[in-house]
Amino acid sequence: MSDSHDILLRAEGVTMRFGGVTAVSDMSLAIPRGSIVGVIGPNGAGKTTLFNVLSGFYTPQEGQVVFGGKSIKGLAPYRVCRLGIARTFQNIRLSAQMSVLENVMVGCHVRRRCPWWMAPLGLPMYYREEEAIREKALRLVERLDLLAYKDEKACSLPYGAQRRLEIARALATEPKMLLLDEPAAGMNPQESLDLMHFIGHIRDEFGLTILLIEHDMKVVMGVCRHIWVMEYGSLIAEGDPDAIRSNPEVIRAYLGDEVNNA
Repeated sequence: MSDSHDILLRAEGVTMRFGGVTAVSDMSLAIPRGSIVGVIGPNGAGKTTLFNVLSGFYTPQEGQVVFGGKSIKGLAPYRVCRLGIARTFQNIRLSAQMSVLENVMVGCHVRRRCPWWMAPLGLPMYYREEEAIREKALRLVERLDLLAYKDEKACSLPYGAQRRLEIARALATEPKMLLLDEPAAGMNPQESLDLMHFIGHIRDEFGLTILLIEHDMKVVMGVCRHIWVMEYGSLIAEGDPDAIRSNPEVIRAYLGDEVNNA
């Protein structure tokens, strides 16, 4: 798909078992820098488990994950995040009682230099950095069209705005790569269309590489240059959208009539 020196993230032979159940089996993928790519498959195919491996939530029993030329297998999620991989979740995980601005500030704290113990000592350096974090978060809130909600509790936002807020919090960590787990879940057709443009926009504006899991085929086919298809934890096909649309095995396992509507 791309020259090896352009590959930002590579997974090779990843296998993740839970007891006697193999959730991901011998999965390999290579993601070029600056691309938007996707993983699709029916429920239970192992997509979110794969995301959890790539973001450090799970350590696979077999295989390797290399990001930016460095192995990240076994690293804690916060270390993976500091290296430049941020993610969102299938079920939105915001701090519901915190404001929009405060949620984004939480993401900024991954890059904080001053240790926590400076706060009770009242050291000026700590509070200067805290003010810089607030300003950075405010700029992100504005860039993602959330300024009107900045002082609102996250739980009070419309659904689409909550999705944008979760992405804003991920962007606050200054990632090189963004993992989006079903970003269009719960959206109506117009919101899904807007999301397609939004994903392309943030890729360009923030210089990101984006990997997404998504069931909305219009979104996947509209934004992804390369797609991997999983079933029962295994890779059954990969290719560009045209190749995936016409692959008989993919149509049998997953797309069905959707292929004519994507």
